[in-house]
Amino acid sequence: MRQGVLRRKPIEQIEEGAPSEQLTRSLGLGQLTAIGVGGIIGAGIFALAGAVANGTAGPAVLVSFLIAGVASAAAAFSYAEFAGMIPKAGSAYTYGYAVLGELAGWFIGWDLLLEYTAIVAVVAIGISGYFGFLLGALGVDLPVWMLGAPGTGEGRQVDLFAVILCLFTAYLLTLGIKNAARFETVVVVLKVLVVLLVIVVGFFHIDTSNYNPFFPYGVGGAFTGAATVFFAVFGYDAMSTAAEESKDAQRHMPKAIMYSLAISMVLYVLACLVLTGMQNYSEVDPESGFSTAFESVGLPGLANLIAVGAIIGILTVMFTFMLGVTRVWFSMSRDGLLPKWFAKTHPTRHVPVRVTWIVGVGSALIAGFLPIGEAAELTNIGILLAFVVVCIAVIVLRYRQPELPRQFRCPGMPFVPAIGVAFSLWLITFLAWQTWLRFAVWLVIGLVIYFAYSYRNSNLARESEGGATKEQ
Repeated sequence: MRQGVLRRKPIEQIEEGAPSEQLTRSLGLGQLTAIGVGGIIGAGIFALAGAVANGTAGPAVLVSFLIAGVASAAAAFSYAEFAGMIPKAGSAYTYGYAVLGELAGWFIGWDLLLEYTAIVAVVAIGISGYFGFLLGALGVDLPVWMLGAPGTGEGRQVDLFAVILCLFTAYLLTLGIKNAARFETVVVVLKVLVVLLVIVVGFFHIDTSNYNPFFPYGVGGAFTGAATVFFAVFGYDAMSTAAEESKDAQRHMPKAIMYSLAISMVLYVLACLVLTGMQNYSEVDPESGFSTAFESVGLPGLANLIAVGAIIGILTVMFTFMLGVTRVWFSMSRDGLLPKWFAKTHPTRHVPVRVTWIVGVGSALIAGFLPIGEAAELTNIGILLAFVVVCIAVIVLRYRQPELPRQFRCPGMPFVPAIGVAFSLWLITFLAWQTWLRFAVWLVIGLVIYFAYSYRNSNLARESEGGATKEQ
C-alpha cells in the first residue's frame, strides 16, 4: 500500500464498515434503473430541447442529443465496469480513491459535495417557477416576498417553494431507501408516461417540411448544441452512489447504468423529432417548447398537462442527486476523511440521516436565497471532472490489475474511456470564468481540510500508524 497522499486501499479489501455505518441492500434492478432515469430525464426534454432547437441547432437538436449521448455513454461504460467491481457507496469518489489514491479520491469527493448539492438547489428553483406559474393560472395570488430570492424581483425575499422542495426531498430520503425508492419509481413511471403521451400525440401533428433545413446553423451548430444538452444526459453517476443499497450490485448496477441511459436517449430522440416536426425551429419557445408547440396545433389542454409533467419530471432529478451527495458524504466519513459522526446511520432505517438533513438544509438555503443563475454557476465542472477521473481510473486499473473479476467490461479499451476524457475536457472549456473561480475557492478550502484533518485521520493513515507502531 502506498503511503502519503497516494495511498490507496486494495479493491478486494474495501469493506462496508461497522454495523452502525452500514446501508441496507434492498434495491432491485427496476428501482435502480428508475433512479437513473429519474436523474437523466428532466430539464433536457422540458427545457433544453426547445432552447437548443430555437437558437443553436434547429431540427439538428436530434443530432446534438445523439452526440452528447455517445460521449456520455463512453463515461457510462467506465462507471459500469467499476460498479460491477466495487459495489460500494461513493461512486466516482470511491473509484478514484481505490485506483488513483487518497488525494485524488478526496479531490473528486469534495467537489461532488458542492456540485450535487447545487444541482438539487437549481432544480428546486426551476420547479418553483412552474409552481408559481400554475398557481397564477388558477387565480391564486401569493405574497411577493415568497416568490423568489433577493435580486430576482422587487419585494422578493426568499424562494419559499424551492426551500420546501429541498426539505421535502431530504425527508423522503430519511424514510429509508426502500420507501424512498418506491416513491421515486412511481413518479418516474408517471413522468415517462407523460413523455410518451407527448411523443404519441405529437407524432400525428408532425409536418415534415419543418425539418428543412435540417442544419440551419450548420454542422457546427449541432456540436455546439451537444455541449449544452450534455448536462441533460448524465444522472447515472449519481445513481451509482447507491451501489451499496442494491441487492445484487455487481450484476444489477452495470445493467441499471446502461438501461437508464438507453431509455433516456430513446425518449430524448423521439421527443426532439416531435418538437421540431410540430413547429418550425424558429418558432419554438426556448423556455416552454412543448407547451407552445401543442398550443400551436390547437391542443392547449395538453400543454397544461405537459407543464404538470415537467414539475413531476424535474422533481425526480432532485431525488437522484440528493441521494448522490448524501452517499458520497457518508462514504468519505466512513473512510475517515471527514468526521465519523457523519457516517452514523439510523438504527432501523439504515440511512445516513445526519448528512441527509444537512444537505437538505444546505440546498434549501442555496435555493431560497440565490438567484438561479448564481446557483447554476456552482454546477457542472465537478461532474465533468468526475467523468475524467473515472475514465482514467478504469484504464489504469485494467492495466494494473487485469486479473480482477469484472462483471462488466468497458468495450473498446482504451479508446472508449479516452473519448469520455476528451469530451469532458472539451466541455469544461465552455464553462464561465465564474464557475472556475468558485471551483478554485472550494478546492482550496478542501485542501486545507484535507491536510489539517483528513490526511492524519483517514482509515488508511491510522492503519499505517498501527503498522509502524507494531514494527517498532
